Amino acid sequence: MDQLFILLVILCALGSGAIGGVFFAFSNFVMPALARLAPAEGVHAMQAINVTVLNRLFLGTFMGTGLLSIAAIIVALLRWDGLGSLCAVLGGATYVLGSILVTMRGNVPLNNALMRITQADALGEATWRGYVRDWTRWNHVRTIACFVAMALFIVAAVLQSAKPIPPQSIADCIDLESGNPVPCN
Repeated sequence: MDQLFILLVILCALGSGAIGGVFFAFSNFVMPALARLAPAEGVHAMQAINVTVLNRLFLGTFMGTGLLSIAAIIVALLRWDGLGSLCAVLGGATYVLGSILVTMRGNVPLNNALMRITQADALGEATWRGYVRDWTRWNHVRTIACFVAMALFIVAAVLQSAKPIPPQSIADCIDLESGNPVPCN
């Protein structure tokens, strides 16, 4: 069970890191580059991104990491083992709340509003400028949450894998009556 839990936590760390990397790229250079474009070009480019991102690989990793995070929370609570379990619970909660919930409540409504822009008039330009500002702020939150979740999952995995193996008694390996070695339990 410990090895499976460690594998689960490692998968959560990898998924959180991968999604955090995508969000970091958007915060660091994609959105600043789009903001430098003329509003009509920026709107059209982001509309295309918002359609393209809805693919199996990204959504599978994004939502799959959320499902794995929930599983890690449940397993950690059921087999509570101190600090490692606490880190797994906090990592899972951080990913689900800071990545998935922020996406659903912050970024997706902004994306939906942007998709309704059909021409880059004055209203479209004002919407675009507000979109870039607000979307990027929410994206910073998602980025930080993913990397914090990744760090917590790594700590949980290290703590779980660093558990000492319980010592065996010499009596478990030697038949006390004959003195002959026997398989240790």
